[in-house]
Amino acid sequence: MRIERAIERLADALLTGLGLLVIAAVCLNFANVVGRYVFGQAIFGADEIQTYLMVWMAFLGAVVVGWRNAHLRMDVLVRALPQSVQRALRLIELALLIATASLVATQSWKFVMTMAELDRRSDAANLPMALPHAAVAIGFTLIAAGALWHALTRRARPTPGDQE
Repeated sequence: MRIERAIERLADALLTGLGLLVIAAVCLNFANVVGRYVFGQAIFGADEIQTYLMVWMAFLGAVVVGWRNAHLRMDVLVRALPQSVQRALRLIELALLIATASLVATQSWKFVMTMAELDRRSDAANLPMALPHAAVAIGFTLIAAGALWHALTRRARPTPGDQE
């Protein structure tokens, strides 16, 4: 399907972006260590920025994991069941994921809006707190959308690309 191929390309691009975020966090950490121990001057807010980068990496990485069905699962017993039961359980799993991710996304978006309205900023780096909180909202929104896509288009059938 063309749409799924396009989403796969986006997922690959997202993974590349996540790799760049890791490199940025490591470089920032290295610069902070050198500044602190060689020049006696730390980069103010570096630890906060690194933490926020890790939050973004976690939630955007979860989007790719969810899309590719590569998350951890305890399915030893499920694999022994007939295919029809496995499909039914996968649909239930997707329905629960859609419901849970949608709830978390909705609440997260409300919190992001509150942080933006209050113009709440981080203590050290003075970054808008809506930015790190947006990672949760965006991540869960995309996870819910991906699960909905899988539920509607593949009817819970595993595909060769699934990690099961």
